Amino acid sequence: MANRREWQHLLAGEKHYFTGSDRRCAYEIGEALAELFLYLDPSLSRPRVIVCIGTDRSTGDCLGPLVGTQLKPLASAYYHIYGTLDDPIHATNLVERKKAIEEAHPDALVIAVDASLGRVDQVGQVTLSLGGLRPGAGVKKDLPVIGDLHITGIVNVGGFMEFMVLQNTRLSAVVRLADHISRGILFGYYQATRRQPVTSLTYNASAPAADYLWLGPNWP
Repeated sequence: MANRREWQHLLAGEKHYFTGSDRRCAYEIGEALAELFLYLDPSLSRPRVIVCIGTDRSTGDCLGPLVGTQLKPLASAYYHIYGTLDDPIHATNLVERKKAIEEAHPDALVIAVDASLGRVDQVGQVTLSLGGLRPGAGVKKDLPVIGDLHITGIVNVGGFMEFMVLQNTRLSAVVRLADHISRGILFGYYQATRRQPVTSLTYNASAPAADYLWLGPNWP
């Protein structure tokens, strides 16, 4: 198990980078997510919403919808999942969808997932940070902030002709990052439930039975 002190900088609002080539990447993402879940919601009683942002019309920008598509059949008992390849959340509908999600889940813990661009040495890494995500910042779009915490996958190099860079990103790189993120999100909830003190558990009659009968992660 990772030393829990490793994640104190996340609680202070700093960003953490996970190496996508590390076989433990998904595990480390899950460990960190568990700390943030328990920090933001110690009783794990708030609805958990995953908002996966991006479009299926751009290889680089399909990371979010790909994560949503991977999670939908596996994690719907533990998370409310929005944004898939069939029903993406992107620049033209984000404001409308964000409002609808907030109305449906007014007290939710929202995790935003999106693709991002970075330096050459950062490509292939996953980032995790407390606070909201501003989608489209890398391509100079002015969109609303979303999320209590956010995860990004750095799919390519930024700084010049970002739209073309996203269009010409290798799909294999995006799929690899999506696998790490989706597995990390699954493992994060599992680890949070394991770490939660038994005395703090309260039964919520409206919650899915699976929330109380979780046996472990069911990897894709």
